Amino acid sequence: MSLEEPADPFVIDYHGEFVFPLPPEQLWAYLERVERFEQHAGWLSEFRVEGNGLATGSVLCGVITPPLPYRMRLQVDLEQCERPTLIVASVHGDLEGRAQLLFAAVDGATRVEATWRIEMMQRPMRIAARRAHRLLRWGHNRVVEMTVRGFRGHLAASGAPPRHL
Repeated sequence: MSLEEPADPFVIDYHGEFVFPLPPEQLWAYLERVERFEQHAGWLSEFRVEGNGLATGSVLCGVITPPLPYRMRLQVDLEQCERPTLIVASVHGDLEGRAQLLFAAVDGATRVEATWRIEMMQRPMRIAARRAHRLLRWGHNRVVEMTVRGFRGHLAASGAPPRHL
């Protein structure tokens, strides 16, 4: 993370890569169990799916509570889902933007490349972002880390071999 202040303090640009211990087809099958998302993520509540789960045209809705004193209502429109290689989505609500997940086979595992650009829309978040963008970015990154760690834990509990790269 750069120590420079961003050009737009209301925007978070993110790029991360993670490896999971299943081939892409098996990882995708695990992700298709969208009804379990809320159980796997302590920061997610009021989760619901409109449509056919992890499929183009579906809409995921919920409330995110990061380790900071605010909550965000989000709607994620799945614009493109190509099993088992790609998810492209638009994000609406207290955050606005676009996101993409690319899945690639790597030595019997899956590398997931996550990229998104989101803008904070809540007035309190925008006020905070003017003075504490790094803190909001920290909260964002903690949610990502908790998600990846929790997901790896659930994969391990389901019998997937542990693998941390």
